[in-house]
Amino acid sequence: MAQQAPPERNRYVDFLRALSIMAVVVGHWLVAAPHLDSSGAVVGGHLLGILPWTQWLTWGFQVMPLFFLVGGFSNAVSWSASRRQQASYSHWFTSRFRRLIYPVLPLFAIWTGIAMFGTMIGLDRPIVAMAAQLALIPVWFLSVYIIVTAVVPLTHAAWRRWGMTSFVALVAGGIAIDVLRLHFGVPYVQFANFAFVWLAVHQLGYAWSEGRFARPATALGWGLAGLCALLLLVFAGPYPVAMIGVPGSDLSNSMPPTIALLALGVAQAGFALALEPQARRMLESLRLWTAVVLVNGMIMSLYLWHLTGFVLVMVGAWLLGGVGLAVEPGSAAWWLARPVWFALYIALTLPLVMLFARYEQAPAHPKAAGKGDVPEWRLFLGLVLACAGLGATAVLSIASPEGVTGVRLWIVALPFIGGALVRFGRLYGWTASSPRAGL
Repeated sequence: MAQQAPPERNRYVDFLRALSIMAVVVGHWLVAAPHLDSSGAVVGGHLLGILPWTQWLTWGFQVMPLFFLVGGFSNAVSWSASRRQQASYSHWFTSRFRRLIYPVLPLFAIWTGIAMFGTMIGLDRPIVAMAAQLALIPVWFLSVYIIVTAVVPLTHAAWRRWGMTSFVALVAGGIAIDVLRLHFGVPYVQFANFAFVWLAVHQLGYAWSEGRFARPATALGWGLAGLCALLLLVFAGPYPVAMIGVPGSDLSNSMPPTIALLALGVAQAGFALALEPQARRMLESLRLWTAVVLVNGMIMSLYLWHLTGFVLVMVGAWLLGGVGLAVEPGSAAWWLARPVWFALYIALTLPLVMLFARYEQAPAHPKAAGKGDVPEWRLFLGLVLACAGLGATAVLSIASPEGVTGVRLWIVALPFIGGALVRFGRLYGWTASSPRAGL
């Protein structure tokens, strides 16, 4: 696959995607610090709360802005190609929706079974809920990213018409939302920044695709401007240092995102793109490029399942009498033990990734575009239901403190129903029963 990559492909896009997912995996494995308290009970520790200095590390490990930057580049290229081929919106978005939602369904199914089994054998429901919530943390990102992808025709049209003004308008919207929230105390308005902040970073991906950051000096200038804005917002403004939520903090920069996280996104984009010429020369190495292709081929599975591997290791340690869990998080002994724990996480995560990576493959389709497209009303309804389920999972958890099953089955059902609305039917001329129709 690496050898077959066309020469015009921008390999740096794939490299940034792979690098970002590795940063997410390492960051999650570091920040989650469950341990046994003095009574022998499992406590879900959080490294950023235990060691405040580690909050500065989130400026490097919080790489969701890079995902949206890369997404903007990829969506601009694919949507523009789709328009040139005169393909329908349904033709374009259905494939991308399937690529995003299908890999999530096995994760939901298995954790529904785990939560039910744990409840039936009498495990404490808070323990079951903590395990399920930790394992399913990654799904919140997908709900936002699916929606951002769904509105690409609108945001790309805005980019083509107004260029950087469309980015500035979204930044202004994000600033206005934070002012309304923090200065005037307007309730619930902060959730609008899921749109303003992430769409703004996504617009920078459009700019990248059209060569706006081709000169390293230009990209570096953007990076320095973003960093200066971030420092100003943190030291002179009300925003915390941590770019993810910290237990006990009154304000989170990520849930929902703030303009501080947007400033971080601008900084990361600028510095990353300033290195693009050197990185693209480096990626001419077949060995390195092959590694990038390998990671990208299972990137969704790695993102979705790495915390399940983490939880399985923790459960195993607990069943063995809490071996290794009595060490105080943040201590010298805890840091020295990280390589051993990471080796265990990898050992349990890789089999899961290899098992479920096949769900990332999009359905094949013939060359004839636009035949048998899924109706747009079904796409929209499937999108709403799937994203509602993913969002509810992040906010409420699939585990329930009540009921016989111990699971909020309505949350679990929503992504499956949304996926089914898009899955069953004709797409690109293939019927649902076709052997090449996909999953």
